[in-house]
Amino acid sequence: MVKHIIIWNLKDELSPAQKEERKALIKEGLEGLMGKIPGLTEIKVETSLLPSSNGDLMLNSTFESAEALKGYSVHPAHVAVADSTVRPFTKERKCVDFEF
Repeated sequence: MVKHIIIWNLKDELSPAQKEERKALIKEGLEGLMGKIPGLTEIKVETSLLPSSNGDLMLNSTFESAEALKGYSVHPAHVAVADSTVRPFTKERKCVDFEF
């Protein structure tokens, strides 16, 4: 099993209301990938982070294998969400992947 965790910071030019709306859209888009991508066993986006956090939102996902994670990264459904909903609105991305 492979854990794939991403922490994003949204762009500064987004207002607080725009940031909340964007977080909801990212959550909906990414969590909507469940059942559409082979080897993806769990996906959750956390949007209500504590003020002590260094990021605005977090993706916590699990894959059957490193190969499944590679497949996810190029899967058309994932690319569509990432290119339309995530990447244009984020300024920073941190990733941690590990086997367990």
